Amino acid sequence: MPSFDSRFARELPEMAVPWQGLDSPGAAMLVLDERLAAELGFDPEWLRGPAGLRLLAGTEAPPGVTTVAQAYAGHQFGGYSPRLGDGRALLIGEFTGPDGVLRDLHLKGSGRTPFARGGDGFAAVGPMLREFVVSRAMHPLGIPTTRSLAVITTGRQVRREENLPGAVLARVAASHLRVGSFQYARATGDLGLLKRLADHAIDRHHPAAREADRPYLALFSSVLTVQAELVARWMLVGFIHGVMNTDNMTISGETIDYGPCAFLDVFDPATVFSSIDTGGRYAYGNQPPVAHWNLARLAESLLPLFDDDQDKAVALATEALGAFGPAYDAAWTGGMRAKLGLSPTTTDDEVRGLAQALLTHLRDRRLDYTSAFRDLGATVTDQDWLARWRSYEPDTEAAKRVNPIYIPRNHLVEEALAGGDLETLLDAVSDPFTERPGLERYAEPAPESFGACYQTFCGT
Repeated sequence: MPSFDSRFARELPEMAVPWQGLDSPGAAMLVLDERLAAELGFDPEWLRGPAGLRLLAGTEAPPGVTTVAQAYAGHQFGGYSPRLGDGRALLIGEFTGPDGVLRDLHLKGSGRTPFARGGDGFAAVGPMLREFVVSRAMHPLGIPTTRSLAVITTGRQVRREENLPGAVLARVAASHLRVGSFQYARATGDLGLLKRLADHAIDRHHPAAREADRPYLALFSSVLTVQAELVARWMLVGFIHGVMNTDNMTISGETIDYGPCAFLDVFDPATVFSSIDTGGRYAYGNQPPVAHWNLARLAESLLPLFDDDQDKAVALATEALGAFGPAYDAAWTGGMRAKLGLSPTTTDDEVRGLAQALLTHLRDRRLDYTSAFRDLGATVTDQDWLARWRSYEPDTEAAKRVNPIYIPRNHLVEEALAGGDLETLLDAVSDPFTERPGLERYAEPAPESFGACYQTFCGT
């Protein structure tokens, strides 16, 4: 097992409450990513054993480590909550794998913490398996993400609308620093804490900012860039996060918290699957402006570090925020150029024009987003558009290397969570670009009857 540290708890004790998971006498391994475990330096068999299960339940910390619940604030659906934090989660600590990269090991569903508010601190098997499946899929799609190491059952029943089997998800991440972490530190009024948090973030994720004339402004600009690129990648694969609160936006630029997430079936920018997003705030097409809004909240939190003069700090923040649109557009246009199989000499305006015309066609004809991009010639019925696209002599084989054939389609995820073939689904999405015999149904769009009333739930 890798050696662990408690760096976050040691450097930022005001934002860390020592805690441990609730005893789970019925703990058992439900699913383990053995390849990931080995990459990280864990022995899969040890993780399956009693000591490994105690680690994954949060009931036994590694030697010399203090497990903690992290404090953060956040805007949830636009409303500010000054004290959120890990209500049902624990940071076990930081470890360095064989690749030399520092990561967090974090648990979800390990029991109530002082941040639990009205929650019971538990998680049910279904939502934890959903996060396991979707985060497994995101990594080979090339999308920065937290990664699910394991899901264990606790032997405990969790009361929701009905009794459900309880589970704990173990995930690894570059860190669990969020926009909400900075909102919390700023709200304390302790500028020393805010500065230490920013220094911690620079050291862990954006070390080049340390050499800038204004390191904290450089930190903000770096976070803005990685988030613009991340959301562009979501949009390119048709991913809908579902709950883009500021406490769910990482400083590292990784996707985190897959509660009510889903993927587009038919293309429609207004698509919302989350049952709690009744106003469509986090609809597919709203994700870029929401990311920009969240980053404005980060800038507000960092203002005292930008400049002692508030007017100057606001001007610096406003100018830095202006880079989001160009950064997002560059990432999206570059990704769309690849999805369409176009050469690097195709101008950005040509790419955008061709792409927008295609997306309008997909929306008007209610065509499946993933299937259409995988085989444009067989799916698109607009002959004028096809002729225009073919005039660029697209490289269709190169396009297939970036357009997945297998994604965690919503109907397949629901089927697996209900007791279906989870292993085959995981196998399919682990190699999303390579067509393989026996996986035909995993490449097919959802039945027309499926999507009309489909909703996802956050699982809390």
